[in-house]
Amino acid sequence: MISVIIPHLDQPELLSTCLASLAAQAGVRQPYEIIVVDNGSKQLPTGVCAAHPGTVLLSETVPGPGPARNRGVSKATGDILAFIDADCRASSVWLSEIERQFADPNVTIIGGDVRIGFEDPVCPTLLEAYESVYAYRMKEYIAKQGFTGTGNLAVRANVFAAVGKFGGIDIAEDRDWGQRALGCGYQTRYCPDMIVFHPARKTFAELARKWQRHTAHDFARVRARRAWWPRWMLRTAAVALSPAAEWFRIGRSDRLDGIRARLLAFTGLTLIRCYRASIMLSLAFGASATRMSAQWNPASMPALPRDS
Repeated sequence: MISVIIPHLDQPELLSTCLASLAAQAGVRQPYEIIVVDNGSKQLPTGVCAAHPGTVLLSETVPGPGPARNRGVSKATGDILAFIDADCRASSVWLSEIERQFADPNVTIIGGDVRIGFEDPVCPTLLEAYESVYAYRMKEYIAKQGFTGTGNLAVRANVFAAVGKFGGIDIAEDRDWGQRALGCGYQTRYCPDMIVFHPARKTFAELARKWQRHTAHDFARVRARRAWWPRWMLRTAAVALSPAAEWFRIGRSDRLDGIRARLLAFTGLTLIRCYRASIMLSLAFGASATRMSAQWNPASMPALPRDS
Protein backbone atom coordinates (compact mmCIF):
# COMPACT_ATOMS: atom_id res chain seq x y z
CA MET A 1 0.00 0.00 0.00
CA ILE A 2 1.21 3.50 -0.87
CA SER A 3 -0.02 6.37 1.28
CA VAL A 4 -0.01 9.71 -0.57
CA ILE A 5 0.13 12.66 1.83
CA ILE A 6 -0.73 16.21 0.72
CA PRO A 7 -0.42 19.29 2.98
CA HIS A 8 -2.88 22.03 2.01
CA LEU A 9 -3.39 25.70 2.79
CA ASP A 10 -5.90 27.89 0.91
CA GLN A 11 -5.31 26.35 -2.54
CA PRO A 12 -8.57 24.50 -3.32
CA GLU A 13 -8.36 24.85 -7.11
CA LEU A 14 -4.78 23.62 -7.24
CA LEU A 15 -5.63 20.83 -4.81
CA SER A 16 -8.42 19.75 -7.15
CA THR A 17 -5.92 19.55 -10.04
CA CYS A 18 -3.52 17.58 -7.85
CA LEU A 19 -6.19 15.07 -6.84
CA ALA A 20 -7.34 14.72 -10.44
CA SER A 21 -3.78 13.88 -11.49
CA LEU A 22 -3.61 11.20 -8.79
CA ALA A 23 -6.94 9.75 -9.92
CA ALA A 24 -5.53 9.43 -13.45
CA GLN A 25 -2.46 7.39 -12.53
CA ALA A 26 -1.55 4.60 -14.95
CA GLY A 27 0.04 1.23 -14.34
CA VAL A 28 -0.20 1.13 -10.54
CA ARG A 29 -0.51 -2.44 -9.32
CA GLN A 30 -0.95 -2.03 -5.58
CA PRO A 31 -3.69 -0.04 -3.82
CA TYR A 32 -3.01 3.48 -2.64
CA GLU A 33 -4.70 5.91 -0.28
CA ILE A 34 -4.76 9.71 -0.43
CA ILE A 35 -4.60 11.82 2.72
CA VAL A 36 -5.06 15.61 2.54
CA VAL A 37 -4.04 17.53 5.65
CA ASP A 38 -5.39 21.06 5.91
CA ASN A 39 -3.17 23.47 7.83
CA GLY A 40 -5.55 26.28 8.71
CA SER A 41 -7.33 27.27 5.51
CA LYS A 42 -10.03 29.92 5.66
CA GLN A 43 -12.36 27.19 4.43
CA LEU A 44 -11.73 23.45 4.60
CA PRO A 45 -11.49 21.84 1.13
CA THR A 46 -14.33 19.47 2.00
CA GLY A 47 -16.03 19.71 -1.38
CA VAL A 48 -12.78 19.25 -3.30
CA CYS A 49 -11.91 16.10 -1.37
CA ALA A 50 -15.47 14.76 -1.59
CA ALA A 51 -15.25 15.01 -5.38
CA HIS A 52 -12.52 12.36 -5.23
CA PRO A 53 -13.99 9.38 -3.39
CA GLY A 54 -11.77 7.75 -0.84
CA THR A 55 -9.73 10.87 -0.14
CA VAL A 56 -9.23 11.37 3.59
CA LEU A 57 -9.28 14.96 4.89
CA LEU A 58 -7.54 15.77 8.16
CA SER A 59 -6.67 19.01 9.96
CA GLU A 60 -3.45 20.10 11.66
CA THR A 61 -3.53 23.24 13.79
CA VAL A 62 0.25 23.57 14.24
CA PRO A 63 1.35 25.81 11.35
CA GLY A 64 3.81 24.51 8.80
CA PRO A 65 3.95 21.90 6.04
CA GLY A 66 6.15 19.69 8.23
CA PRO A 67 3.57 19.31 11.01
CA ALA A 68 0.86 18.83 8.37
CA ARG A 69 2.80 15.99 6.78
CA ASN A 70 3.46 14.47 10.20
CA ARG A 71 -0.27 14.45 10.86
CA GLY A 72 -0.84 12.61 7.59
CA VAL A 73 1.83 10.06 8.44
CA SER A 74 0.17 9.39 11.79
CA LYS A 75 -2.97 8.18 9.97
CA ALA A 76 -1.28 6.48 7.02
CA THR A 77 -1.60 2.72 6.64
CA GLY A 78 0.81 2.18 3.75
CA ASP A 79 4.28 0.73 3.97
CA ILE A 80 5.41 3.41 1.51
CA LEU A 81 4.80 7.11 2.18
CA ALA A 82 4.64 9.40 -0.86
CA PHE A 83 4.59 13.17 -0.43
CA ILE A 84 3.34 15.71 -2.94
CA ASP A 85 2.24 19.31 -2.45
CA ALA A 86 -1.29 20.57 -3.06
CA ASP A 87 -0.11 22.93 -5.80
CA CYS A 88 1.64 20.18 -7.77
CA ARG A 89 0.35 17.93 -10.55
CA ALA A 90 1.69 14.38 -10.69
CA SER A 91 2.76 12.89 -14.00
CA SER A 92 0.63 9.96 -15.14
CA VAL A 93 3.27 7.43 -14.05
CA TRP A 94 4.27 9.06 -10.77
CA LEU A 95 2.89 6.32 -8.54
CA SER A 96 3.89 3.45 -10.81
CA GLU A 97 7.45 4.79 -10.85
CA ILE A 98 7.45 4.95 -7.05
CA GLU A 99 6.15 1.38 -7.00
CA ARG A 100 8.83 0.25 -9.46
CA GLN A 101 11.64 1.88 -7.48
CA PHE A 102 10.60 0.29 -4.19
CA ALA A 103 10.50 -3.16 -5.76
CA ASP A 104 14.24 -3.01 -5.06
CA PRO A 105 14.57 -3.85 -1.34
CA ASN A 106 17.73 -1.74 -1.12
CA VAL A 107 15.84 1.47 -1.95
CA THR A 108 14.78 3.37 1.15
CA ILE A 109 14.17 6.99 0.04
CA ILE A 110 13.61 8.45 -3.42
CA GLY A 111 13.25 11.98 -4.69
CA GLY A 112 11.95 12.87 -8.12
CA ASP A 113 12.12 15.63 -10.68
CA VAL A 114 10.08 18.81 -10.19
CA ARG A 115 9.41 20.80 -13.34
CA ILE A 116 7.67 24.07 -13.96
CA GLY A 117 4.23 23.72 -15.52
CA PHE A 118 4.03 26.42 -18.23
CA GLU A 119 0.67 28.07 -18.83
CA ASP A 120 1.82 28.75 -22.41
CA PRO A 121 4.97 26.80 -23.35
CA VAL A 122 5.46 28.97 -26.45
CA CYS A 123 5.53 32.20 -24.46
CA PRO A 124 6.79 31.66 -20.90
CA THR A 125 6.61 34.44 -18.35
CA LEU A 126 9.69 35.90 -16.67
CA LEU A 127 9.10 33.89 -13.51
CA GLU A 128 8.37 30.67 -15.43
CA ALA A 129 11.64 31.06 -17.33
CA TYR A 130 13.62 31.84 -14.18
CA GLU A 131 12.14 29.03 -12.09
CA SER A 132 12.56 26.49 -14.89
CA VAL A 133 16.33 26.84 -14.46
CA TYR A 134 16.73 27.74 -10.79
CA ALA A 135 13.86 26.23 -8.85
CA TYR A 136 13.52 22.66 -7.59
CA ARG A 137 16.97 21.37 -8.57
CA MET A 138 16.37 18.05 -6.84
CA LYS A 139 19.12 16.07 -8.57
CA GLU A 140 21.65 18.65 -7.40
CA TYR A 141 20.25 18.78 -3.87
CA ILE A 142 20.47 14.99 -3.54
CA ALA A 143 23.98 14.77 -4.99
CA LYS A 144 25.50 17.68 -3.08
CA GLN A 145 23.50 18.00 0.13
CA GLY A 146 21.88 14.62 0.66
CA PHE A 147 18.24 15.74 0.66
CA THR A 148 15.34 16.22 -1.69
CA GLY A 149 12.25 18.41 -1.61
CA THR A 150 9.27 17.13 0.33
CA GLY A 151 6.97 18.05 -2.54
CA ASN A 152 8.16 14.98 -4.44
CA LEU A 153 9.47 12.47 -1.93
CA ALA A 154 8.76 8.82 -1.18
CA VAL A 155 10.11 6.79 1.72
CA ARG A 156 9.48 3.45 3.37
CA ALA A 157 7.28 3.93 6.43
CA ASN A 158 9.71 2.09 8.71
CA VAL A 159 12.55 4.32 7.54
CA PHE A 160 10.49 7.44 8.23
CA ALA A 161 9.81 6.13 11.75
CA ALA A 162 13.53 5.54 12.28
CA VAL A 163 14.54 9.02 11.08
CA GLY A 164 11.73 10.82 12.89
CA LYS A 165 9.17 13.50 12.09
CA PHE A 166 9.55 16.54 9.87
CA GLY A 167 10.54 19.73 11.64
CA GLY A 168 8.39 22.78 12.20
CA ILE A 169 8.01 26.09 10.43
CA ASP A 170 11.19 27.55 11.90
CA ILE A 171 13.49 25.33 9.81
CA ALA A 172 13.78 24.08 6.23
CA GLU A 173 12.07 20.80 7.03
CA ASP A 174 13.02 19.04 3.80
CA ARG A 175 16.73 19.68 4.18
CA ASP A 176 16.64 18.95 7.91
CA TRP A 177 14.83 15.64 7.46
CA GLY A 178 16.92 14.52 4.48
CA GLN A 179 20.18 15.23 6.24
CA ARG A 180 18.99 13.49 9.40
CA ALA A 181 18.16 10.49 7.23
CA LEU A 182 21.64 10.62 5.72
CA GLY A 183 23.10 10.74 9.23
CA CYS A 184 21.15 7.58 10.04
CA GLY A 185 22.74 5.83 7.06
CA TYR A 186 19.87 6.15 4.55
CA GLN A 187 20.75 7.34 1.05
CA THR A 188 18.23 9.27 -1.05
CA ARG A 189 18.09 8.05 -4.66
CA TYR A 190 17.24 10.48 -7.45
CA CYS A 191 14.55 9.21 -9.81
CA PRO A 192 14.23 11.33 -12.99
CA ASP A 193 11.04 9.59 -14.13
CA MET A 194 9.21 10.36 -10.89
CA ILE A 195 7.95 13.74 -12.10
CA VAL A 196 5.63 16.35 -10.68
CA PHE A 197 4.79 19.71 -12.23
CA HIS A 198 4.74 22.83 -10.10
CA PRO A 199 3.28 26.15 -11.28
CA ALA A 200 5.67 29.07 -11.29
CA ARG A 201 4.92 31.91 -8.93
CA LYS A 202 2.53 34.43 -10.41
CA THR A 203 4.11 37.51 -8.85
CA PHE A 204 7.50 38.62 -7.63
CA ALA A 205 5.97 39.01 -4.15
CA GLU A 206 5.30 35.24 -3.98
CA LEU A 207 8.90 34.46 -4.87
CA ALA A 208 10.08 37.11 -2.41
CA ARG A 209 8.22 35.36 0.43
CA LYS A 210 9.89 32.10 -0.50
CA TRP A 211 13.35 33.66 -0.33
CA GLN A 212 12.57 35.45 2.90
CA ARG A 213 11.75 32.08 4.45
CA HIS A 214 14.71 30.20 2.99
CA THR A 215 17.22 32.95 3.74
CA ALA A 216 15.98 33.17 7.31
CA HIS A 217 16.52 29.42 7.71
CA ASP A 218 20.07 29.74 6.37
CA PHE A 219 20.76 32.72 8.63
CA ALA A 220 19.63 30.84 11.72
CA ARG A 221 22.13 28.07 10.96
CA VAL A 222 25.02 30.42 10.18
CA ARG A 223 24.41 32.67 13.19
CA ALA A 224 24.97 29.69 15.52
CA ARG A 225 28.62 29.52 14.43
CA ARG A 226 31.59 31.57 15.59
CA ALA A 227 32.55 34.66 13.61
CA TRP A 228 29.32 34.41 11.65
CA TRP A 229 29.00 38.09 10.74
CA PRO A 230 31.96 38.43 8.31
CA ARG A 231 31.11 35.08 6.72
CA TRP A 232 27.53 36.14 6.23
CA MET A 233 28.59 39.44 4.69
CA LEU A 234 30.94 37.67 2.26
CA ARG A 235 28.12 35.36 1.27
CA THR A 236 25.86 38.38 0.76
CA ALA A 237 28.38 39.97 -1.61
CA ALA A 238 28.75 36.70 -3.50
CA VAL A 239 24.98 36.42 -4.00
CA ALA A 240 24.76 40.01 -5.29
CA LEU A 241 27.56 39.48 -7.82
CA SER A 242 26.64 35.94 -8.88
CA PRO A 243 24.37 36.63 -11.90
CA ALA A 244 27.40 37.49 -14.02
CA ALA A 245 28.62 33.90 -13.74
CA GLU A 246 25.27 32.27 -14.50
CA TRP A 247 24.76 33.05 -18.18
CA PHE A 248 26.45 29.80 -19.22
CA ARG A 249 24.04 27.73 -17.12
CA ILE A 250 21.06 29.56 -18.60
CA GLY A 251 22.42 29.29 -22.14
CA ARG A 252 22.82 25.50 -21.98
CA SER A 253 19.67 24.68 -20.02
CA ASP A 254 17.51 22.02 -21.67
CA ARG A 255 14.42 23.41 -19.92
CA LEU A 256 14.25 26.58 -22.00
CA ASP A 257 13.72 27.12 -25.71
CA GLY A 258 14.90 30.22 -27.56
CA ILE A 259 16.79 33.40 -26.74
CA ARG A 260 13.71 35.20 -25.40
CA ALA A 261 13.17 32.64 -22.65
CA ARG A 262 16.87 32.73 -21.74
CA LEU A 263 16.92 36.51 -21.52
CA LEU A 264 13.86 36.39 -19.31
CA ALA A 265 15.53 33.81 -17.07
CA PHE A 266 18.65 35.99 -16.74
CA THR A 267 16.57 39.07 -15.91
CA GLY A 268 14.64 37.14 -13.29
CA LEU A 269 17.86 35.77 -11.82
CA THR A 270 19.37 39.24 -11.50
CA LEU A 271 16.28 40.63 -9.76
CA ILE A 272 16.06 37.69 -7.36
CA ARG A 273 19.76 37.61 -6.46
CA CYS A 274 19.73 41.35 -5.71
CA TYR A 275 16.63 40.91 -3.58
CA ARG A 276 18.20 37.99 -1.71
CA ALA A 277 21.27 40.11 -0.99
CA SER A 278 19.05 42.84 0.44
CA ILE A 279 17.34 40.30 2.73
CA MET A 280 20.71 39.02 3.88
CA LEU A 281 21.82 42.54 4.71
CA SER A 282 18.66 43.22 6.69
CA LEU A 283 19.18 40.04 8.73
CA ALA A 284 22.80 40.92 9.39
CA PHE A 285 21.68 44.26 10.80
CA GLY A 286 18.95 42.96 13.10
CA ALA A 287 15.84 41.93 11.14
CA SER A 288 13.90 39.05 12.71
CA ALA A 289 14.69 35.66 11.20
CA THR A 290 11.74 34.17 13.10
CA ARG A 291 9.28 36.51 11.42
CA MET A 292 10.72 35.76 8.00
CA SER A 293 10.44 32.02 8.65
CA ALA A 294 6.70 32.25 9.35
CA GLN A 295 5.67 32.33 5.69
CA TRP A 296 3.78 29.04 5.27
CA ASN A 297 0.91 30.14 7.48
CA PRO A 298 1.66 33.58 8.95
CA ALA A 299 -1.92 34.10 10.11
CA SER A 300 -1.48 31.23 12.54
CA MET A 301 1.66 32.63 14.14
CA PRO A 302 1.49 34.57 17.39
CA ALA A 303 2.79 38.11 17.63
CA LEU A 304 6.53 38.07 18.08
CA PRO A 305 8.83 40.58 19.77
CA ARG A 306 10.94 42.67 17.43
CA ASP A 307 14.24 41.13 18.57
CA SER A 308 13.13 37.48 18.31
